[in-house]
Amino acid sequence: MTVQTWQAFVIALWVALVESRVLFGGATTTLRFTPMMTGMVAGLVLGNLSKAMMIVAAIQLIYMGVFSPGGQMPSEPAIAAAVAVPVALLGGLKPAAAVAVAVPVGLLGAYLYQFRLFLNTFVVHLTDKYAEKLNDRGLTLSIIWIPVLVGFALFLPFMFVTLKFGVPVISAFVKSNSGTLIFHILTVIGGGLASIGIALTVYVIGKKNYIPFFLLAYFMTVMFTKLNITMVTYAIIGSILAFIYVLGKNEAAKLAAKNNNSSDDEF
Repeated sequence: MTVQTWQAFVIALWVALVESRVLFGGATTTLRFTPMMTGMVAGLVLGNLSKAMMIVAAIQLIYMGVFSPGGQMPSEPAIAAAVAVPVALLGGLKPAAAVAVAVPVGLLGAYLYQFRLFLNTFVVHLTDKYAEKLNDRGLTLSIIWIPVLVGFALFLPFMFVTLKFGVPVISAFVKSNSGTLIFHILTVIGGGLASIGIALTVYVIGKKNYIPFFLLAYFMTVMFTKLNITMVTYAIIGSILAFIYVLGKNEAAKLAAKNNNSSDDEF
């Protein structure tokens, strides 16, 4: 199995749209920071959506604790998913091993994004000239459209060449070396990276008041493993618990405010 020309072009076009931030305004940033959507697009294009989502779900875990100060990511999730998912599908990789492929690809993608920012520095001088002349059309051109075109010119050919010619080579290497020690190591490392992502997320949002909910969710998954409960069911249960928690806090706040008003009236 190889990546056909139209498949490589469609996936590359999606990545170019995401990285150039032209889709749905601010929503593009979320698409860039979340590999799930890129993995879904790759799965649809390659005709194996279910397995693609299992693979990209493992990749998503390592980005749960990744932050983007100033919009710069240490690793580009969209590029990582766009390459790792086709490699895993063509090479028959397990999701954990696909994570180990996604990490170096994402790091290379981060350098490419930095190069895009470097190219845009030349546009800043043009923006200054338009600002001095109060040229609103020129500002729209230099602030929005030129950076978008720069993003397309950079990411579209790069991703197309990578997907069309690079992915088959990597997947062939994977097939010829599957079951060896090196891929066992990749699988172990991939599982560890996912754990780090979860741990970072817990560290960031792990307020003492919320720790019982985290422990409850963990032990529920352990106890109910044999029941084959889906993530949708867990999401519904979590939503109900969150609603009860918020409702209880609101009622407590109203009661406290009522008591404070009663105390003020007495004085």
